[in-house]
Amino acid sequence: MNRWPLPEPMALALAEARSAADEGEVPIGAIVVKDGVVIAAAHNAPRRLADPTAHAEVLAIRAAAATLGSERLEGCELWVTLEPCAMCAGAIAHARIARLYYGAPDPKGGAVEHGAQVFEQAQCLHRPEVYPGIGEAAAAELLRGFFRERR
Repeated sequence: MNRWPLPEPMALALAEARSAADEGEVPIGAIVVKDGVVIAAAHNAPRRLADPTAHAEVLAIRAAAATLGSERLEGCELWVTLEPCAMCAGAIAHARIARLYYGAPDPKGGAVEHGAQVFEQAQCLHRPEVYPGIGEAAAAELLRGFFRERR
């Protein structure tokens, strides 16, 4: 359980996740921070965009790259509400994200501490610092509630 207030970027990521839920998307949100400033925010949108790659992390990385005018997001932090999947972990590595903070673990689809463990593979081009469990309880409850309503 989290005993302290959430860091602002995770609170913003959770707000993005709630926006996704309001649109009928799986509630996952992502924020990119550079030098203490939020430069991109996004939430899951594969249904709305008819794009299976429109995960929150990928959309936030794309927006941050456009903001910075570079495909390399060196020195940036990515804050996301759920452990990234293999596709998103690959995008994080290719973007050279410096630090990854995520909320809830994803034993079924995650690829950071579960599954493929992308950053642990010898072929991984870049390994961010990883900080799991930030806002875990809030992120997990948002996901549980979303799926509970659909059953």
